Amino acid sequence: MLISGSVCAQTPAVFPDQFHPTDPLKARIGQLLFYDKILSGNRNISCGTCHHHDHGGSDGLSLGIGEGGSGLGPERTAGTGEDKIRKRIPRNATSLWNLGHKSITVVFQDGRLEISDIYQNGFNSPAEEWLPKGLNTVISAQAIFPLVAQFEMSGNPKENEIAGAIHDRIDMAWPILAKRVRTIPAYGEMFVKAFENIDHPAQVTIVDIAKALGDFINSEWQSYDSPYDALLTLGRPLPASAERGRQLFFGAANCATCHSGPLLSDQKFHALGLPAFGPGRTRRWDPTPRDVGRMGESDDIKDAYRFKTPRLRNVALTAPYGHNGAYPTLEGIVRHHLDPAGMRAAWTPDLAALPKVPWLETIDFVIQSDRLEMARQAEHLDIKPVHLSPGEIADIVTFLHSLTGERAKKGRLGRPDSVPSGLRVD
Repeated sequence: MLISGSVCAQTPAVFPDQFHPTDPLKARIGQLLFYDKILSGNRNISCGTCHHHDHGGSDGLSLGIGEGGSGLGPERTAGTGEDKIRKRIPRNATSLWNLGHKSITVVFQDGRLEISDIYQNGFNSPAEEWLPKGLNTVISAQAIFPLVAQFEMSGNPKENEIAGAIHDRIDMAWPILAKRVRTIPAYGEMFVKAFENIDHPAQVTIVDIAKALGDFINSEWQSYDSPYDALLTLGRPLPASAERGRQLFFGAANCATCHSGPLLSDQKFHALGLPAFGPGRTRRWDPTPRDVGRMGESDDIKDAYRFKTPRLRNVALTAPYGHNGAYPTLEGIVRHHLDPAGMRAAWTPDLAALPKVPWLETIDFVIQSDRLEMARQAEHLDIKPVHLSPGEIADIVTFLHSLTGERAKKGRLGRPDSVPSGLRVD
């Protein structure tokens, strides 16, 4: 086990200068766009719907309800009539905390977006060579992909011009969205004021929109003022239970094997053997309702069922946990890490936070009836069992609560009361 000094040396503190620089004027535009449904195909969902301040930058659901749904967080419903959702979002809404840290080069749970010059536009992404040039950070690039995802924000083919354009090619939709934004006078004026390269609203492109969203996400969800951070920077001791949990986290429990570095993530991909459910992140040539994780990007069988290690600042605010939100509590996900096979066997569907969607219920847990697929997932496991007492588990949970920042629940700019489009703000 490690003492305070050695832990501080092993896990560097997080400071403001470790983040990409942001511009307050651009961040203000990004705040409004983040909560403006103008960026969705049917103008019925915003980025903030699934990454809301009231839910710690997440939505409180295991698998989200995207465009077509109604309401917010655990109370969100699946819509009615022609507008009802056709599929749950295959993965849990990921945390935004510290996403603007300069050390982050790969994003999304399967790493399908990363800094690279393979397509000569700065990134290896689902848009390949059609991703527009000029995106300055991985966080700005990440921000524009939910806009063109059918079940997240764009809608279904034939419903709107955005979904129709995507059906032709992914990059065909971004210019349409940019025109929607820049033709709103208030947005046009703000872009001219904030961007040196823009002299007239007609010059606003999706790249400028992405930079504004990136600056907002970066500045809004920076967090390094938790009790744990005070220990690292000021030497201020944690309460006794949290300190015991910290010692276990970096010692006998082996948590720091993956949750290492300043962000408490090695930013690598690991198979945890989480219980499987949901529609899966299916590929065109693989319609089975499963999620193969990193393999979906790499096409390497060695990457099967591996997902990126999440960052842990403010983890207590972003339940449920796991790439599919399998566990509603920190205790549950900690216990799974300690005994993955046992917890997987004991897991029951009622633990999943899934709003009722009668027309999708036959799909929600169908993958668990596939005996061979369940065996494959059980075989791919990168963590080894560790025996801890209930008291020790409780101490680890207390330590995880000590990662909650003082300003985390308030944010900096927060949720706007209204947006220039005039659409309702969730």
